[in-house]
Amino acid sequence: MRGNSRKQRIKSLCDNIKEQPLPKHCCCNLGSLNLSEYVKNPYTDKSTFDWGEFVKDVVIAVRALDVILDENAERHPLKEQRDNSLYWRNVGLGVMGYGTALMQLSLTYGSKPALDFTEVLFKTLFRAAVDASCALAEEKGAFPGYTNKVWESEIMRIAYGDGENWGKPLRNCSLISVAPTGTISNILGVSGGCEPEFALSYTRKTESLNGGEPQYFKVFCNAAKEYMRINNTDVLPPWFVSSADIHWKDRIDTQAVMQKYVDTAISSTVNLPKETTVDDIEQLYLYAWKKGLKGVTIFRDGCKRTGILMTDKSNEHEHEVQPLPRGFIIPKSDDLVGKLRTLTTGCGSLHVTAFFDPFTGDFVHAFLSKGSTGGCANFMVGLSRMISLAARGGISLDDIVDQLNSCGSCSSYAVRSATKHDTSKGSCCPMAIGNALIDMHNEMLRDIGADESEDKPEPKPVAKPMQKLNKKNPCPSCGEELVFEGGCNSCKNCGYSRCS
Repeated sequence: MRGNSRKQRIKSLCDNIKEQPLPKHCCCNLGSLNLSEYVKNPYTDKSTFDWGEFVKDVVIAVRALDVILDENAERHPLKEQRDNSLYWRNVGLGVMGYGTALMQLSLTYGSKPALDFTEVLFKTLFRAAVDASCALAEEKGAFPGYTNKVWESEIMRIAYGDGENWGKPLRNCSLISVAPTGTISNILGVSGGCEPEFALSYTRKTESLNGGEPQYFKVFCNAAKEYMRINNTDVLPPWFVSSADIHWKDRIDTQAVMQKYVDTAISSTVNLPKETTVDDIEQLYLYAWKKGLKGVTIFRDGCKRTGILMTDKSNEHEHEVQPLPRGFIIPKSDDLVGKLRTLTTGCGSLHVTAFFDPFTGDFVHAFLSKGSTGGCANFMVGLSRMISLAARGGISLDDIVDQLNSCGSCSSYAVRSATKHDTSKGSCCPMAIGNALIDMHNEMLRDIGADESEDKPEPKPVAKPMQKLNKKNPCPSCGEELVFEGGCNSCKNCGYSRCS
């Protein structure tokens, strides 16, 4: 019954999806061949690529990926995933170590000789995979959705053409997919996917090895170390290039050659320098479209989103705080995170809204407004404008708060503190505002998971809105409890002192 039930589900699926070669719930069954393992006599003038071994391993890999489909059929969490995997039998054989192999063969990434090699490499990969799938279909049967229309596709005409198995049934709907292989290529010490080496040395970031906290470690390119060891030199030849050395057009041209022989998609990230303009990026995408790419990803150095791989230069740029030029004011942005505190002052309630950068947690803007029980609206508008201007001009929050704390005591604030004991921390409105800003800033840093520096001074006392202060001997200035020392009643908070 179990087998019949599966056949019925597959038949039902066949009836419902006739014209959809890659529907949703399709399985992701990937595997990659390490190209650097097929280079004989690497990093020498006698280096060659072993095409015979490469074709043999393509056949083995296709068969292995096909077996995985059956082995994993009952392990899919959704019935739709299971049915699609058996109906289409998609596999995605790809490569890694492409950039490493080029350096082993003394080829410069993106050059004409490298593109010629890439043409032969990917055409061989695709044709060998098709032959392997045809042999599997003869042995085990074609995928249920197979029709002769498969051979009418553009990739079959261009990439397979006069192949000996033309027109025969296939075991798998798709065969080639170039994944990024970031982790497995890093374990093997080769370049990832079809990408060049990111850098000959770089800093790698991980958040999974340290309980979710960012961790950075140094990585050196194995190809460079191997070349210098084999040739007993510390000078690298010109074909040792990294992502920063390759023009984006050479990256697009390389991917375009590969795309002719890849029946699904290619993962490739073009790394761009910080100076890249919007017009440059527009030209890149238009050029990629004209070359027939299915998709391409870019990453511009110095952008707000942190890269997984960073050169020492970009890493320094990310973590150093660059001071603003004198007189430069950062424009206000709509993309900010706001926090609110309600304070009780000598004149009534006061609302403090602070806005922070959602990525860095930096304080950017403040807005003050009076409550229904009183306060000077013009004073609050003026003060909030000056606080915001200072923040956007590069003045640190600690320096802003230090100025607010220097305003002294307010008689109205002192009277209410001494009588009602419900004022927020401080001895005047500016001081209470400063405490609230510090409180909200610390909360924002906790929200985004930013580490607070151990060298950072202790923050000022935070605002505690509407908290009644029951003091036995309150200070007439700020409401804090007085301390009797040396015959004098002294306030540790505002400095008030009276001696008997």
